[in-house]
Amino acid sequence: MTSHYDILIVGGGAAGISAAARLSSGDAPLHVAILEPADWHYYQPLWTLVGGGVFTREHTRKPMSEVIPPGVTWLKEPAATFAPDAHSVTTAEGRTYSYDQLIVAPGLQLDWHKIKGLDGHMGQGGICSNYAYDTVNSTWEALQNFRAGNALFTFPRGTVKCGGAPQKIMWISEHYLQKQGLRDRADVHFVSSGGAIFGVEKYKKALQKLVAERDIHTHFGRNLIEVRPDEKLAVFESLHGEAPLELPYEMLHITPPQSAPDFIKTSPLADAGGWVEVDRHTLQHTRFPDVFSAGDASSLPTAKTGAAIRKQVPVLVANLLARRQGRPLTAAYHGYTSCPLVTGYGRLILAEFDYDGNPVESFPFDQAQERYSMYALKAYMLPEMYWHGMLKGRA
Repeated sequence: MTSHYDILIVGGGAAGISAAARLSSGDAPLHVAILEPADWHYYQPLWTLVGGGVFTREHTRKPMSEVIPPGVTWLKEPAATFAPDAHSVTTAEGRTYSYDQLIVAPGLQLDWHKIKGLDGHMGQGGICSNYAYDTVNSTWEALQNFRAGNALFTFPRGTVKCGGAPQKIMWISEHYLQKQGLRDRADVHFVSSGGAIFGVEKYKKALQKLVAERDIHTHFGRNLIEVRPDEKLAVFESLHGEAPLELPYEMLHITPPQSAPDFIKTSPLADAGGWVEVDRHTLQHTRFPDVFSAGDASSLPTAKTGAAIRKQVPVLVANLLARRQGRPLTAAYHGYTSCPLVTGYGRLILAEFDYDGNPVESFPFDQAQERYSMYALKAYMLPEMYWHGMLKGRA
């Protein structure tokens, strides 16, 4: 096994695989390797609809061996430490690999342990989450078992992948309760650390209207810190110095606290927040010019979504190749991201915006209106684009 690669990629998620596909094709393909210990690759955007009973979770994954691009070496090991001055990465098994350029794209980690009392209770007594393959079925089970009471949907303090997902499952759950004739017996609560239902004004107004129409109880500036399963009680701290809020629940959908992986936080690549510190436009590391990053573990100040990665990776690849050739880095990413906000079965608001919160919409109609066509785009078209376009380096 060789120990040096033209390009070494840490992470076999959306960013790592799509970057590898672009770099390993063409007239003069590069010697590319991916460090990724996982057996499976997941299309996580569909987990909202798995939680709502539309798809099975098996529909959202493929073996990692099927998505590694042809000609790319798969190093089935977890990265552990970085030596960017020496252009090398050492794995948990103690092997060291060197590179000309490095792409760091390991995604986020889920910090379940930060919620007191949760350990051992996921999937029991109405506690559920769409945020992991192992837990997503618990949401559909909790919905089917719901009869009356509070249905709570949380949004934690800090950065999360797909910032719209915590409310997407709320909307689809609320619609499910309507369809089952249980809505009059349910109080639906959205409890968020944020200050509003959404951060972009155009879509915020549309969602506030839905909150009023569908009788959603909203609590902002609140972060889930404890679950008391025996009492079926959730405890939320105030981010504004107020008294803790205690809410009973029949169903509790938890969006866990999230952060960059620990091996990134403790590395020389990290900024003060633990993210891989890159220029927001070029995606090149601010201190190590042969290191690039895209996706959820990067410091890019935009929503962490697959749609953002689809726009980031072509810029990263263009600038990495420019670096190899001694040319200026001229490709620029302007913060585009997309959040397909599922607002029920067959309903979706397609939010698209940039670093400055300006709508950057793809269609010639008002995307702040709920539409079935946009729901169909999310449920049926985008997964195909992902598997057969983005991961192949074609879209």
